[in-house]
This record gives sequence, structure tokens and C-alpha cells, in this order.
Amino acid sequence: MAQTRTEALHRNAEGLDTRSPQEILSSLAEGQIEAAQAVRAAVPAIAEAALLVAGSLRAGGRLVYAAAGSSGLMALADALELPGTYGIERERILILIAGGEEALRDLAGAPEDDAGAAADAVAQAGVGAGDCVISLSASGSTPYALGALDEAKRRGAATIAIANNRGAPLLERADAAILLETPPEVIAGSTRMGAGTAQKIALNMLSTLAAVHLGHVHDGYMVNLFADNAKLRGRAARIVAAVAGIAPEEAERRLEESGGAVKTAILLAAGAKDAGAARTMLERSGQKLRPALSEIRGERKGDRLPSRQNRT
Repeated sequence: MAQTRTEALHRNAEGLDTRSPQEILSSLAEGQIEAAQAVRAAVPAIAEAALLVAGSLRAGGRLVYAAAGSSGLMALADALELPGTYGIERERILILIAGGEEALRDLAGAPEDDAGAAADAVAQAGVGAGDCVISLSASGSTPYALGALDEAKRRGAATIAIANNRGAPLLERADAAILLETPPEVIAGSTRMGAGTAQKIALNMLSTLAAVHLGHVHDGYMVNLFADNAKLRGRAARIVAAVAGIAPEEAERRLEESGGAVKTAILLAAGAKDAGAARTMLERSGQKLRPALSEIRGERKGDRLPSRQNRT
């Protein structure tokens, strides 16, 4: 089998174990920086993939992550934070990791070779048309990742592949292919390092752009967050205050009126008649805050116009 880039030896790795701790750490840090920089070339592919994710979620479908080993952990980290950060319903985010829940206690290697188990997991989850599956693997040839992607595609789901080797089978089979051509690892084959870092960055970018498309981001604020602890409730109030230009105390009152919905609270502060009216505006705008705010401002401007009979 030809050696892949993710298995090759890094140019600065020779004699690594003979160096000082500071030199070793400097080499490791440089390897991570190089890996992160590789994401820049993938921006167009990530943008294409984000449209698939947003389209599926907007239409009521699910976002499914499928991976093994370190790639599974990167997927898990991204997926678990979407409900809290962007208010995407938890039941619409699914994570398929080789080895199942046991992998969260013992990340054994054998399950990643089981393409059949991946296909079964996709089938048991009822993945189909309307869903979007992100399958990732550093090598791009992991049987579990390939099995999940192939079964998802067979069942009519949109598919996205993320891999770190050019020409990887996984990339060739997906609707949208994201190549993260990271350099060889400082510790050869340890893709939990550079390759994993690049995957984490790419996944964060992908899900964030999808959230922007869905109207969950306004001027850099997460306006669809789910505030289920004191820190997030405070953040929600600060967001409402900043976007609406009101005092924190009023922002908290508006959040109470809206049932904790940040976008609704902002519209209430901007002049929406009540929470129901605010929600209707959001429905008309496709859940995007900016056009809903423009609608309120337009109504206010109209209210200030003199009646036709009084115009001169």
C-alpha cells in the first residue's frame, strides 16, 4: 500500500526525541500551525458544503456526523455544541461514531474497520432524503466512514466528505468534498494532532456558515442560542441589549416576554406589538433578524407619514 501523506514522517521529526522539551514543544506547535493553515485552501469547498447543511436543516431534515477514532471526536465536539450555540433542536443532530457509546470510554481501533456496522447505523437511524451526512476520516479510506457515506448516499441523503489526503476514496464519493491537505504529522500517523486540528477548524467553519445561512447569526452575535444556564442567560441579555440598543434590565424583561427567544426579544425591543407578532415576522423573513427589523422600521416610518388628505 502506498504511503499516504497522513502516514509520512514530518521533515522536522528526525531526532525529535533527543531535543530539549522546549524544542519538542516548538516543533509540535509549528506542526499544528501548519495544519491549521491548510484549511484556507478548502474555503470554497466548505462554503459549498454549508449550503447543503443549511438546506437540509431549513427543510426539516437532520444533520448527521459519521466518523471513527480521532475524527469521531472532532465530529462529536462540533455536533454537541450546535443546539446550545445556535438553537438547533437536539433531535435534528445525530452522531454516528465507530464503536458506538463504548467508544466514548475506550476508543478501540477495530470498529473503524467495520463498514457494515456503519451502514447498519445509518439504516437504523432512518437516514434518508432530506438529511445531510458529514463523513470524515483523516486518511479518507476508513471503512466505517466509507460505509456510512455510501449507505447515506444510497438512501438519498446529501453527503459531505472531509479527508486529509488528496485523491482519498471518501472525497470521490461525496456530493461535496473538503480536502484538508495537512502536512505529515510531527509524530508520524498521529492524526489526532495536525489533521484533527484542521478537521475541527473546518467543522466549526462549516457549521457556523450553515448557521449564518439559517439566520442564527446577526452582526457576529449568536441570536438563536439556547440559554439553559446562568452564563448563557447573561449572554442572551447582553446580545439583546447590544443589538436592540437598550439597557440590560430592559433586555432581561424582553427575554422574559419572549420566553427566552433572543430574536423575538430583539424584535419586541424594536417595536413589535407582541411576541406572536415578532414570531410571525421571523417566519416571513425565513428566521432572519435583519429583514424582520427592517420591516418594523418600515412600519414605523409609515406611521409617521401624514395622512393623504393632510399632505400639501
